[in-house]
Amino acid sequence: MKKWWHRWLVLPSELKRFGVIGLNERNGTYLLPNNKRKFYRKVDDKLVTKLLAREMGLAIPELYHVFHTQQQLKDMSSILSHYDSFVIKPSRGSGGRGVLVIKGRRGDKFVKASGIVMTSQEVQRHAREILGGLYSLGGSRDVAMVEACISSHHELAKISYQGAPDVRVIMLHGYPAMAMLRVATRQSDGRANLHQGAIGIGIDLTTGRTIHAVHHGDSVTKHPDLDTELIGLYIPGWDQVLEMATKGYEMTGLGYLGADLIVDEVRGPVVIELNARPGLAIQLANATGLRHRLEKIQQQALAHPGVNWSDRIKFSIAAFGTEVQAAEGFRN
Repeated sequence: MKKWWHRWLVLPSELKRFGVIGLNERNGTYLLPNNKRKFYRKVDDKLVTKLLAREMGLAIPELYHVFHTQQQLKDMSSILSHYDSFVIKPSRGSGGRGVLVIKGRRGDKFVKASGIVMTSQEVQRHAREILGGLYSLGGSRDVAMVEACISSHHELAKISYQGAPDVRVIMLHGYPAMAMLRVATRQSDGRANLHQGAIGIGIDLTTGRTIHAVHHGDSVTKHPDLDTELIGLYIPGWDQVLEMATKGYEMTGLGYLGADLIVDEVRGPVVIELNARPGLAIQLANATGLRHRLEKIQQQALAHPGVNWSDRIKFSIAAFGTEVQAAEGFRN
């Protein structure tokens, strides 16, 4: 019998039994009741997120420059000449759209994480598209951020094709509910977004080790381009990853939240982005539904309001870490 995430047609009763939630349930039960509209700007505008994270003392990528107008792009070549590697991204983008990762130079040209070479005119054109709102939420005008390209920890870099892998943690009321590692492939062009062809790898909250992986919805144990093992890998600085992710709740006031971090070789975990509408593919990566975990967190948060970040992490580790064995039951 095929696993539930491999079948085109799955009965609602089966999804309910496995605790799998869809977008309607996510929005109606967890997102809308817990995320006040006035707080959305704290995560929808990445410049605002950076300032807030800095105030909280959280590690973030260094911001090199911000282009606000088309006129300012005339100086782009001169400004970028100071950096061999960098990331250009829209301040109000989502889903990884519009993120351009430059890993090096070849003469006067730029080399993307995938190895593709771009001219300075092409990089400038990409920034122009960002300013025009091509990648922003709602298509509104945007600004182009240029920030440092994070050097991924060597243990994680071994399982990602060119791009830096990132960790996503989904939280409710500041309690970690589920986590996954997203690693780039040749197809994803060095980016860690699953819908662009990256691999999602579930992480056990207790141990920080990878437990299950999916690529385009199929279970995998090795990277398709690198042939490296994906299961049983420890995420360096795991305790710090959970701490920084959990503090995103205090920083934003958003009850339902996703935190994306990259583990830098020197600095350790670095906050890349916070997301008020994190997707649900994390359930596939973990081969476990979110509903049962979110229900436990709801009960805990109601019974014990005002719990600090450390105790919230301890609760999640105690409540969900043992589900690794339970998940094995329906992976087979």
